[in-house]
Amino acid sequence: MRSASQHDETDRRAASVRAVIFDVDGTLVDSNDAHAAAWAETLKEFGITRHQAEVRRLIGMGGDKLLPALTGISSESERGKQITARRAARFRDDYLPTLRPFPEVRALLARIAADGFRLGVASSANEDDLRALLDVAGVADLIFRTTSSDDVESSKPDPDALHAALAKLHVPPTAAVMIGDTPYDVEAAKRAGVPAIAVRCGGWGDQDLAGARAIYDDACDLLSHYAPQIFGAAT
Repeated sequence: MRSASQHDETDRRAASVRAVIFDVDGTLVDSNDAHAAAWAETLKEFGITRHQAEVRRLIGMGGDKLLPALTGISSESERGKQITARRAARFRDDYLPTLRPFPEVRALLARIAADGFRLGVASSANEDDLRALLDVAGVADLIFRTTSSDDVESSKPDPDALHAALAKLHVPPTAAVMIGDTPYDVEAAKRAGVPAIAVRCGGWGDQDLAGARAIYDDACDLLSHYAPQIFGAAT
């Protein structure tokens, strides 16, 4: 049986735990254009013409929201499931092998982890794609817990992925920060009560990312300005 002092020490350690939750596509891996191309090409196969630039503005949502936003087709309908499955296969077969991480991604995450933060992922990708993307990024071994679209009912900008990530990381919203590249990341973080840091490398401008408490170019820029306080550690 633990003493009162041991319980107090456990409580203090739990209270001191902080987490950094990452988006992956467009944040760690340069994949947003690939996702947009896979969607546009797949829709064309089904007789639906959408320009890649039109699709690109919606990348960052999960397919449950992107497909109906683009086409009016429910992702739960039979046709929607066919389109979604074909898009996933096209992305994995044609685009995933070509993807690369943004510069200094592993160095940044290793630095954050070394400072005692728990690293999590809240992604709109499905579990299989997420594992592959983390391998591309070269950071799978640094991540404490992951949350994919398979873990939630509704994707970003709904806050479900953030709620699930916080639960897996065992931290409250006030002990975490979210790093993402789209307005959907920023909105999801806001709705989950988690401060957001945005990066421009996913293709969005500062006006699109308004609401983030700080905006950097990419992982390399974040690393060059590194300080634990950026991620909410006590000064």
